[in-house]
This record gives sequence, C-alpha cells and structure tokens, in this order.
Amino acid sequence: MILESQNIIYKAVYHGTRSLVEVFSTLEVEGWENIPQGACLFASNHQSMLDPPLIGSCLPREISFVARRTLFDNPIFGFVIQACHAIPLDRGQADVGAIRAALAALASGHGLLIFPEGTRSQTGEIADAKAGAGLLACKSGLPVVPIRVRGPRDVLPRGALFPVGSARIRVHFGQAMTAQEYDPGAQHPERMLEASRRILERIKTLTDANEPGL
Repeated sequence: MILESQNIIYKAVYHGTRSLVEVFSTLEVEGWENIPQGACLFASNHQSMLDPPLIGSCLPREISFVARRTLFDNPIFGFVIQACHAIPLDRGQADVGAIRAALAALASGHGLLIFPEGTRSQTGEIADAKAGAGLLACKSGLPVVPIRVRGPRDVLPRGALFPVGSARIRVHFGQAMTAQEYDPGAQHPERMLEASRRILERIKTLTDANEPGL
C-alpha cells in the first residue's frame, strides 16, 4: 500500500509508525475493501495514543483527527500533529471551533478519525459512548467506517511515553454505516449520544477472524 501524500511530516509519521509497529509487534489488517473514497468518518475504539498514527498508517491517504488541546502545548509535538491535520479540542465542553474545523475538513473531502468513547479506555475494554462522535456524524451525514483495534494498549498503554512490550496488533475496518443506520433522527431526545452508541455497537461486532467471539 502506497501513501498518496506530498506532506513530508505526514509521510515521516506514517512510515515511522509502521516501522515502530514492525519492531514491537506483528500487524494484521482486515477489511481494506470497506474503505470508501472521498469524505467519510473513521470511528474506532480507543486503547492507546498509538491509535491515531496506527490507523493513519493503514490508509493510503491523509486523514484528519481530533486531539485534546493540551497535546499542542509541547511546541515540537504540537507542530508535528498539527502538520498531520490534528484539530485541537477543549475536552469536557462544547468546543464550537473544533466542531466547525472538523466539519470543514469533511466538507473539503477529507477523512476524519473519531473515537466514540471520547478518550482512551482505562481497562482496555470498550467504554461507554460520548456524544461527540455522534454529533459530527449527524451534522455531516457522511458514511462512518467502524474500526476495531486490538493490541496497541499492550505496546503503549495509558500513561506510557515509550513502548513497553510487544503484541499482536489487529486493525479491522468494517463496512461503512449510512446515516440511516446511525442517526435516530432529529426527534430523538438524545440524538447525538444515540448515534455514538450505535456506531460503538457496530465497532463491538467486529470480531477477530482468528478469535471469534472477542
């Protein structure tokens, strides 16, 4: 798979992540045929800070993603993730600027990575949904590609700055959900949250081909 990009920093992160994964793990990717062309949302469970570059390194094109604003405080790291299309988000409040920036990225034809859980899982198990992913999905009306990742937490767990072990990492792209599948409609009292729940439920259905029932 060849990345189509002229962005030197994005390409460096892309290839650097693949090299890191190859050193500390084995990588298995399933469902490439489910990745659509053009604008869409990529929705994944969230195990590790490795998840955004890992998922990005499994795609043949550049994508954007939302990241908490404090990650931009480090000038070097902030510069790198900004060059990789990270959109800063003030977590814990309705960040209208971040929502507008994310919707603008989608309107320009980009893919956008979102995490329905809102943050990394504390235990490795999929946590409860937050409304943010559903808001972006319902506002855009675009296809949502569910993604199930397994293994990144074993390489880079929550709180670790460097890899701590090796693992088998699996990335499973599911069939894209249409707006009719995830959006309960404007009349629903918890429309955005319910949309996130539906997306997360679809992620949970993506079982490992070698370990059915996970």
